[in-house]
Amino acid sequence: MKIFLDECVNTRILRHIAGHDVRTARQMGWTSIKNGALLALCAGDFDVFLTVDQNLRHQQNLSGLDLAVVVLVAPSNRIKDMLPLVPALLAALPTCSKGAATLVGGDR
Repeated sequence: MKIFLDECVNTRILRHIAGHDVRTARQMGWTSIKNGALLALCAGDFDVFLTVDQNLRHQQNLSGLDLAVVVLVAPSNRIKDMLPLVPALLAALPTCSKGAATLVGGDR
């Protein structure tokens, strides 16, 4: 699965998402692109948009996007807060739906 890591996600989580092709905004040359345009870019190249931005699903129209959005719900984007969510993230990836947001962690 091809996963785009939003700029707000700690990039150190990359090495823990085994078995997937994970790319960052910096690697793609897409730094500082706003969410709407970024989602449109990702929809052409990625299966999943991974973020910690819990407001994204309310601020953007995800329906119709050829892209699933996965939101990591953690106390912060520090790696120590995000690592415990990795097993649930890996379990959620095969079942997340395009055009919708899937929450991983927190009280959802």
